[in-house]
Amino acid sequence: MNDVQERLDAGEIVILDGAMGTELQRRGVPMDEVAWDAAALATHPDLVREVHEDYIKAGADVIITNTFATARHVLEPAGMGGQFRALNIRAVTLAKEAREDVADGPVFIAGSISTMSARADNSYEPRAEKARENYREQAEVLAESGVDVIVLEMMRDLEQTSYAMEAAVATRLPVWVGFSCKTTDESTVVLQDGNHTLAQAIEQVPPLGASLVSIMHTLAEDTPAALREVTSHWQGPVGAYPHSGEFIMPNWQFINMISPEDFTRKAQGWTGMGVQLVGGCCGIGPEHIRLLKERLARPSSS
Repeated sequence: MNDVQERLDAGEIVILDGAMGTELQRRGVPMDEVAWDAAALATHPDLVREVHEDYIKAGADVIITNTFATARHVLEPAGMGGQFRALNIRAVTLAKEAREDVADGPVFIAGSISTMSARADNSYEPRAEKARENYREQAEVLAESGVDVIVLEMMRDLEQTSYAMEAAVATRLPVWVGFSCKTTDESTVVLQDGNHTLAQAIEQVPPLGASLVSIMHTLAEDTPAALREVTSHWQGPVGAYPHSGEFIMPNWQFINMISPEDFTRKAQGWTGMGVQLVGGCCGIGPEHIRLLKERLARPSSS
């Protein structure tokens, strides 16, 4: 099948890549204090391409563009607002070049849009019409540049999620929405903002037009409970790509990192719960993806 959504709809396991920002950090790329890994598109494009290549070599079926932090409201406070269009196009181009250079089979490109704020400070978050305009602008550039899917990452509240979803769905590409969650002391799964439950968030997804719902940028130990919420409220394909470690802007703290073996063992449990799209977020690298590919990538028998 030449379409990744067709593969998911057919019940196949699809392997996503791992982290970009933390992998660049591991390789010595300095993280920007305002826009995190976005600056690497200007300063270290060859390493961005290299990370994509390494994930493809590891077996990723889908690679995500380095556009997690390239919305206009993140780039402008970093002094890079004038490069908005060029950086987003470059991110897609680098992913395409990596695919052309090393892929020996179909590899799909997902264009990332996140609700991350400049400096990871929510006071920089755009409101209402400005948010709609910024997300729409980024979605259009990614679609025009040739991504196969729009992936919404770190959806952590209802307001920004709805704005980003609106913009992504308007491209007419498949839209994968990734919620970032945590579990309360009362065992309730809530979004990272802590103000809404995951169940409330999922209720708004079908009317907005998502093609897949995933749990991402969430601790591996919190992922099963979140997935149970997803599968209870969502009938479409499901994904999981958690993180390991913690973030203190602008650097990832590589503490208590999960091994590829342990990560894959947990991922086998997620696929047993119905997950079809599996990969990793911050702290998860090519070796994790390599093992996922070896042990999970089996087409469904249907």
